[in-house]
Amino acid sequence: MRIRFDRMRWTAGLAAFALIAAGCASGADDSAAGLSDALGTTSDINPKDRDEVREGGNLRLAVTSFPANWNTLSNDGNDGEIADIERPLMPRAFDVDAAGNLTVNRNYFTDVALTGTDPQQVTYTINPAAVWSDGTPITWEDIAAQARALSGRDKRFLIAITNGFEFVDKVERGVDDRQAVLTFNHPYGEWRGQFAGNSSLFPKSVTADPESFNKGLVDRLGPSAGPFVVQSTDRVQGRIVLGRNPKWWGETPKLDTITYSVLDQAAWASALQNNELDLVRLASIDEVKTVRNTSGLVIRRAPGNRWRHITFNGAPGSILADARLRVAIAKAIDRQGIATATQNGLVENPKPLNNHIFLQGQDGYQDNSAPVAYDPDQAAQELDALGWKLNGDVREKDGRKLEIRDVMYNDPLWVQIAQIIQQNLARIGVRLTIDTKPGAGYFTDVIIPGDFDAAQFIFSGDAFAMSSIRQIYYYDPNDLQGNYGRVGSPELNALIERTLTELDPKKAIELANEVDRKVFEEGHSLPLTQSDGSFGARADLANIGSPGLASYDYTEIGFVK
Repeated sequence: MRIRFDRMRWTAGLAAFALIAAGCASGADDSAAGLSDALGTTSDINPKDRDEVREGGNLRLAVTSFPANWNTLSNDGNDGEIADIERPLMPRAFDVDAAGNLTVNRNYFTDVALTGTDPQQVTYTINPAAVWSDGTPITWEDIAAQARALSGRDKRFLIAITNGFEFVDKVERGVDDRQAVLTFNHPYGEWRGQFAGNSSLFPKSVTADPESFNKGLVDRLGPSAGPFVVQSTDRVQGRIVLGRNPKWWGETPKLDTITYSVLDQAAWASALQNNELDLVRLASIDEVKTVRNTSGLVIRRAPGNRWRHITFNGAPGSILADARLRVAIAKAIDRQGIATATQNGLVENPKPLNNHIFLQGQDGYQDNSAPVAYDPDQAAQELDALGWKLNGDVREKDGRKLEIRDVMYNDPLWVQIAQIIQQNLARIGVRLTIDTKPGAGYFTDVIIPGDFDAAQFIFSGDAFAMSSIRQIYYYDPNDLQGNYGRVGSPELNALIERTLTELDPKKAIELANEVDRKVFEEGHSLPLTQSDGSFGARADLANIGSPGLASYDYTEIGFVK
């Protein structure tokens, strides 16, 4: 989930409950937030009634790069920062509260319901007032076109995720053009996440054919349907301005504009301190202290939904193609040491994340990391057994040195993590090269093509825990979606299918944890730490901050009177 490479951990991705106790005002001390074992139920957004928020104003936010593709359903656009920009612009079926509870987003749908079980059917009834920004009504045809595009049946669509549409047999017109009926050819338990969370509904002009889907939104967004529209963009200056949508049918937004500036994340806290930004995500205890010591700023902290990890490249011919080698190397990485070094002072008891699917505090979370438990001596023995023998400081096999190139966004915290891993691996004779990249083109030019041995980025999620396990961990060499490391097996694929089609929630959680154990055993990727959810904000900024799992109401955001 990526902070830029909040690559959407599954565009309708994981429910992430990082249970960090909510922090408050600038007068708070520097004590760390405590972790809880209960489900996350809090957000910290300075909630205010509409009549307490002044009319007008410009909200200043930051991103680390200009969108490579505004279509977040496409592989090139499957980026959390792009999704964040588009949240005030595009339709979603459900609103989510801080505990992950869902209510139908009535700006777009009057009803979304499971209307049949044999076969499974879901009916979307569209708000009759809902229109795209060009005045075109939102209809069942928009839903049908997106379902076809994401089904995976036409490989010309370069999709980031199937999101359960591989199980949709057909989409039909309901009682009128404002109703769509989806009929499934197989049960799908996370049907609520298909047009929700991180997954927006796009107009059929985008999703109806591969060319418009893949390339139509490379330079601009096109028709949208939210309280805001894209008012202007400047790729050279690195600026995106959203303004009020004159065709919006809901509550009038309090803000006049929202401005996104492209800025290296290392400079975000300073820009906030210098009154150049209004809200930023914080990455270190030093940044937290900077905000706390600046007049007019406050810390907002609630359950985080982002987590850092390492993806290994297991493509045929790569140095890490052997799963046994990937697992041995993972055993030599001190994830507890990484958690302590990077989160001490931010959380009360820093500890690594030990699950790929559920986060700490979420129903279903359990520690499945035993296959990669930290044991450098065992790792060294396994490398010996695989024929990787020490030759000086670095192991070799068949004349090839065991050297790994670790790729990451050029950010101080990522580099710090890489340096810890570098020291860990040197102990067992593995050389790690730190290869930093700029934000622009990081995914399109580096990660998606697989130009790495190991790669570090951030996954993020939402309230739909099993929407798209398939996106990251299912391996189809002809349809990679988000499996950038090209790691998997027929056994794991079958287990993923069983999990996605299980309608009993408890059984689905059990199966999901079986998937997680298998992912660890295959050395697919290695979770590191979960976000503490710290944001710095202007004290008078209302209805936005650290949301936890909650979705924002962009018509309510603004500055206190």
